Amino acid sequence: MVAKGYDTNTLSLPCYLCLPMKYPIHIIISLFCLYGLRGQSDIDLTLKRLNNNSVPYIGAERLLGNKEFLLLDAREKVEFEISHIANAIWVGDKIFDGDKISAIIPNKNRPIVVYCSIGIRSEVFGEKLLKKGYTEVYNLYGGIFQWKNMGFPVYDTIGQETDRVHAYNKQWGRMLNNATKVYKQKK
Repeated sequence: MVAKGYDTNTLSLPCYLCLPMKYPIHIIISLFCLYGLRGQSDIDLTLKRLNNNSVPYIGAERLLGNKEFLLLDAREKVEFEISHIANAIWVGDKIFDGDKISAIIPNKNRPIVVYCSIGIRSEVFGEKLLKKGYTEVYNLYGGIFQWKNMGFPVYDTIGQETDRVHAYNKQWGRMLNNATKVYKQKK
């Protein structure tokens, strides 16, 4: 007697292992699902390769609608002007002005979330905040790319919701899957 699910006329494989061969649509669906995760996988790999986890991550889901965090955008001004997360304060990515930061955030115990495109520049900025004595600093995991890939809103300089996100460059833009990518010349 042969166990149910095995075919004695073939390689004696369970039928569920033969499904992809019998139904090529499963392969197609699987490939589409994997393609949709490609940007996230690229973000994960890039963060593992380039960050040192010196600033704890916070996920986009925890940040959404949470008013307790002060949100700092550590991208270039042109990137911020194209779009940013609601209520974010632009602080830039080149020069860390400790006096300016102290004026913006006098309470060093205030919860702060820093973000950039995917989390590299924001980690550097977050490290500087920690060295300046701020105690509760987080790096938005995957940055504005992950935020937008998850379908969360971004806004332009007049406060209108937009689908546009500065994609930094063509290589990094591969990690942004759910937005209109903008490659504007940096000033």
